[in-house]
Amino acid sequence: MLGSPTHDRVAERRKAARREIIDAAWEVAHQKGIAAVTLKDVADRVGMRPPSLYSHFASKNAIYDAMFGQAWQGCLDALRAAADRGLPDDPRVAMTVMGRAYFEYAVADEARNQLMNARISADFQPSPEAYAPSLAVWELSRTHLAMIGVTAEADLDLYSAVVGGLVDAQLANDPGGERYARQLERAIGMLADHFGF
Repeated sequence: MLGSPTHDRVAERRKAARREIIDAAWEVAHQKGIAAVTLKDVADRVGMRPPSLYSHFASKNAIYDAMFGQAWQGCLDALRAAADRGLPDDPRVAMTVMGRAYFEYAVADEARNQLMNARISADFQPSPEAYAPSLAVWELSRTHLAMIGVTAEADLDLYSAVVGGLVDAQLANDPGGERYARQLERAIGMLADHFGF
């Protein structure tokens, strides 16, 4: 008698097809922009007809949802890696290390950053499951900033706005360059002065 299969091959094929569709959607986003992703373009890249995508994703927004969750999970992984290397005791340096980890992740992929941080479509709203890594990024940041004495919600918002604003300025004015990346330490230093560090 043959042994029982250890893997559900249908589920594995379905998961692989979903990964391929998401990868194709990222390719389209990188070529045309995140808001310009169409089911036809994605289907063409994976060798399907657009209606066949519906057997894997209910809509284009469902593809966006999967991409959104993937993007924020990657951000969470990048910030955890920075924190796991050990944050310095100096609050200014610790704020800079975490800010730089986010900055570098965000500017590395403009389409991904747009999906994460801009309203790309009036009818797209991420599901709670896809939004969970975003909340985890916020909580990780809150935890590490609290360790150095930044605990007020308004201060967390300001830190986020300064780093995010530098990301936006970099992508808008000097994509692939260093113009605003060079300002990160200075901007965080001004924040640290304001926070009294």
